[in-house]
Amino acid sequence: MADFKLAPKTENKAFPTAEKFSMTDKVAYAEGSVVSKIIIRNERGNVTLFAFDKGEFLSEHTAPYDAIVQVLDGKGEVVIDGTVYELNVGESIIMPANVRHAVVALEQFKMLLTMIK
Repeated sequence: MADFKLAPKTENKAFPTAEKFSMTDKVAYAEGSVVSKIIIRNERGNVTLFAFDKGEFLSEHTAPYDAIVQVLDGKGEVVIDGTVYELNVGESIIMPANVRHAVVALEQFKMLLTMIK
């Protein structure tokens, strides 16, 4: 019989396990703001929902791990190492570790960010 280890405790305050939910319904737009909600955060990575009001952004920065952006609603720009990528609903992009990147909402914009350590 295989040896199974329990996964470490996971932080997911607004997201109960073993229940279905809609990603887009779990984060709301707020005027002039970027709203984020953590779905899962543990020592192996994190999954976070974001809702950007039009014109809002995450300024240029780096992260020590690869991350994937999945667009759930609206339209945004992801800038990776100076190259601009326009993303629409259903599109995704991988932001490589240790490379400067930023996110800008061209209109109200929801995305799912997954970072695996």
